[in-house]
Amino acid sequence: MKKVAMFDTKPYDKIWFDRLNDDRYEIHYFEGKLTTDTVSLTKGYDVVCAFVNDDIDKEVVEQMCENGVKLLAMRCAGYSNVDIKAASGKLKIARVPAYSPYAVAEFAMGLLLTLNRKLHKAYNRTREYNFNINGLTGMDLYGKTVGVIGTGKIGQVFVNICRGFGMRVLAYDIFPNNSLGYEYVDLDTLFRDSDVISLHCPLTEQTNHIIDEDAISKMKEHCYIINTSRGGLIDSRALLDALRERRIGGAGLDVYEEEAEFFFEDHSEKGITDATLALLSAMPNVIITSHQAFLTEEALSNIAKVTFENMDAFFAGSSLVNEVQYTYNG
Repeated sequence: MKKVAMFDTKPYDKIWFDRLNDDRYEIHYFEGKLTTDTVSLTKGYDVVCAFVNDDIDKEVVEQMCENGVKLLAMRCAGYSNVDIKAASGKLKIARVPAYSPYAVAEFAMGLLLTLNRKLHKAYNRTREYNFNINGLTGMDLYGKTVGVIGTGKIGQVFVNICRGFGMRVLAYDIFPNNSLGYEYVDLDTLFRDSDVISLHCPLTEQTNHIIDEDAISKMKEHCYIINTSRGGLIDSRALLDALRERRIGGAGLDVYEEEAEFFFEDHSEKGITDATLALLSAMPNVIITSHQAFLTEEALSNIAKVTFENMDAFFAGSSLVNEVQYTYNG
């Protein structure tokens, strides 16, 4: 039986992987993240199963190879935390490219609705028997313009949701899909004309800090920014400055560019050392959630299912359809 070391394990991971395993693999669950400090634990395992906030740099990759690991099975879509160049030709990498576009897109709309209609503030008030509605005014989404950056599966579901609200959709994608019939525009136009901007693209060299000081300077003063994709898409400091100076309307963030140290963990007793994150959390027009947009029963089931399929295919010598490969861009 092949042995699997799963890192950054949460209770919901164990539930679904145990449920769908069928005794095919011997899985050992580690609560800690995969880093240079914990990579020694991979010795004797055939597969390492990692998540989005594990730190899989060159040193970790090389140590896993020395330890006999044959496959890195990422149980997520993103792999920007993996040094795929270091792994090229040494260690196979597979991922779960899509587990529930509906989960993430619906959550993005939930963030927008909460931010716009101040549902979180209303909830807190009524819990204290304060039924005053002053300061809870929002805007109709009907007739407003939403700019969607990234029109893959999640972006497409989000577009459909927005259209259901009667919103006009502007789209931007490095590789536009003209068969969708979307109104693709350049970024400057999207920034200028949108009342809401929602990010649904991967984090790459081209998209890193796609929302920066320059981009924000072109936005409407009441514009909401929603990010359920990757934290690095937004320059957090530029966002904080704009919020402080009331140059945009607000932000709904399920991700943060320096989230690895904090997200998925309880820091309520010791606090956090990231000043930007602390200040963003304190802003009245900001909602921050802890990378939970994917967290539905359907998504968790699909993540476990596809991860097992990736491992099955690898050990059967079949085509690894979800393989991540290094592409030289020099």
